[in-house]
Amino acid sequence: MSNANQSKPASSPANARVDWVIHARWIATVDDANTVLENHALVVKNSNIIELLPSADAEQNYTGENTVNLDQHLVLPGLVNAHCHAAMALLRGFADDLPLQTWLEQHIWPTEGRHVAPQFVYDGSLIAIAEMIRSGTTCFADMYFFPEQTAKAATEVGMRAHLAPPVFDFPSNWQTGPEQYLSAIAQLSENQASNPLLSTAIGPHAPYTVSDDTFKQITAAQKQLDCGLHIHVHETAQEVSDSQSQHGLRPLARLAQLGALGPKTQCVHMTQINDADLEALHQWQPSVVHCPKSNMKLASGFCPVHKLIEEGINVALGTDGAASNNNLDMISEMQFAALLAKPVSGKATAISAQQALRMATINGAKALGLDGLIGSLEKGKQADITAIRLDHLSQAPVYSPLSALVYASSGRQVTDVWIAGEQQLAAGQLIKLATDELRARQQRWLNVIAGDAQ
Repeated sequence: MSNANQSKPASSPANARVDWVIHARWIATVDDANTVLENHALVVKNSNIIELLPSADAEQNYTGENTVNLDQHLVLPGLVNAHCHAAMALLRGFADDLPLQTWLEQHIWPTEGRHVAPQFVYDGSLIAIAEMIRSGTTCFADMYFFPEQTAKAATEVGMRAHLAPPVFDFPSNWQTGPEQYLSAIAQLSENQASNPLLSTAIGPHAPYTVSDDTFKQITAAQKQLDCGLHIHVHETAQEVSDSQSQHGLRPLARLAQLGALGPKTQCVHMTQINDADLEALHQWQPSVVHCPKSNMKLASGFCPVHKLIEEGINVALGTDGAASNNNLDMISEMQFAALLAKPVSGKATAISAQQALRMATINGAKALGLDGLIGSLEKGKQADITAIRLDHLSQAPVYSPLSALVYASSGRQVTDVWIAGEQQLAAGQLIKLATDELRARQQRWLNVIAGDAQ
């Protein structure tokens, strides 16, 4: 932990006016040195961080339009949820305690077929965004239908989103086939190009729902759009076994053969990994998005995160959808990731609190191609910032703020959130979203879906 006296402020005019001066007991910068500062301040102007310096120097050098004193808090980069299905917040708890294929084929897909439409996605996305902001997430990667509705909800709130709409070989409520999915994604990318908070990727659903010919169309479209590729892969042992039977290849090898594996690929789940898979990951350098709680709930398997990190693979964290988690709390996800890695590897040192925090911030930003903008608190980066109180009885005494964050906290202790310098959560209260209205939306969909299921 850095001593406040070791940090020197950059030269600045006395009492320069800025948008925000945020004083904190601790600041976890998540920079390359994993610096944690004590009694420092973040200075924000025009959506960017312009300075980190001791609080006393900040008071002398800057006058904030807004000043916040977070003297019992850890301030950290806004959390990056690198994989979710936001609108599925409306299916939270709908079909619990089932294996993946049963859950999907007998419950989720039929229900989506009856109910997923623009209003469902808009309402569910608003609810998910509120939950994520409330628990410290400032950016999420979303794979779901009617992505223009998720984009609408995110834009209205001021949330950062990485939209990776799905592609299937078969029709859905949203589109009728591969060409239509890809055309809609290209249109979405064009429509959102001027929005600095939105980015687009292509989301082939999974190797077992996308043919070789469709993958070839996807890779061609990816090159044209110069975007990421976001895919569920190696999620279950059955998926791998079926791929070997049908294609003579494990899914990852098939993706590589089809040109769908590379540094811009976001491989979600990856619970089934052998030495050949590790070699392919090392060669092609995709990112892996680890979803520990969802994988445990669906009994999909365990991602060997410790091995991936040893191989230099970028590992991010995602919650998956609320239908298979059942929340979107990235602080909880950090805790599960750190704890689960220990028995899986047989090493208590497998994933530290610091590593878990990197997975939930800068690693997620890198996976989404956004690490030049977000993921760490450094001069010049966007002011995506989360603050969490660490003085609850269940968290104290605080010998290490990162230990308190990862092992003794949840999203419920988050108090303040900024996205691109705009405050979205203040003293635990959402600024742009009305909780009562969101509850009313939840209740309306509960009545519809529960009534249909009877």
